[in-house]
Amino acid sequence: MIIIHHLNNSRSQRILWLLEELGADYEIKFYQRNEINRAPPELKQAHPLGKSPIIEDGNFKIAESGAAVDYLIRTYGGGKFMPAMGTDSYERYNEWMHYAEGSAMVPLLMKLFTSLLGEGGEPIQPIIDAEIDLHLGYMESQLGDNLFFVGDDLTGADIMLTFIVEAAESRIGLKNYPKLEAYAARMHDRPAYQRGLEKGGPYELIRTRKD
Repeated sequence: MIIIHHLNNSRSQRILWLLEELGADYEIKFYQRNEINRAPPELKQAHPLGKSPIIEDGNFKIAESGAAVDYLIRTYGGGKFMPAMGTDSYERYNEWMHYAEGSAMVPLLMKLFTSLLGEGGEPIQPIIDAEIDLHLGYMESQLGDNLFFVGDDLTGADIMLTFIVEAAESRIGLKNYPKLEAYAARMHDRPAYQRGLEKGGPYELIRTRKD
């Protein structure tokens, strides 16, 4: 039985989605953010970093969402959700898998953290906004009119990148990126995504923006 240590409003929601796509049996251990929106100390009992997601599968414990996505697809995907290794599509897929957290998420995190500084964070905001625009513009152009980022079917790259799009929607909106906005809507309409939401609980990153 796969165990996922799930923190509300976190990257672990993407793992619930993937597990539903895979049709795997799993157990959820729930954790709630505290009054300052941080993970509770109990998560450090599952892993020293105290971050989510954490998955356990037999003797394996993995605490990085990209590594968890890769492991689950290779172990339970049955050849689905990733291109064949050695192909050009696989190399593109692998690049997107690393890009999501290694590049695209960085300025979005900086936007979040510097917003906590109030006026003290204002001098650096134009630089952060330019970086966010760079990455969202790149993703928009690479997606184009395709339904998915790699190939004609859902892959782990989509599992990873959808969270980036959701984080961007939550922080700045997607009105300047209509292809990404439509992409997110398609992902959210997937039955497995909806099942993951039902099991994981409230997820504020997909709330509808009014501005």
